[in-house]
Amino acid sequence: MTIRVVAKNYVKPEKVQEFLGLCKNLVELSLKDEGCIDYGLYQELENSETLTFLEEWTDEKSLDQHLNSNHFKEIFPLLSEYLEKETEINVYRKTL
Repeated sequence: MTIRVVAKNYVKPEKVQEFLGLCKNLVELSLKDEGCIDYGLYQELENSETLTFLEEWTDEKSLDQHLNSNHFKEIFPLLSEYLEKETEINVYRKTL
């Protein structure tokens, strides 16, 4: 069964464009990761400072490989300086 990740980021209003620029590389590289079905960054319609990664992976092994990839290890830690509070990350397994 596939794995979905929802990673919600609350970005400082003055840092949204910089955050998007940094995330562009992460999305492009992650889409090439083995086992990646979908990987995108979505902006909330009613609050443009809320940006959420929605990801889908074939299995936990693929997600683990992504989390240990060079591009993730290099880019993800940099995102924290743009945030008002810590990223909320939830991981789901498809059951039906």
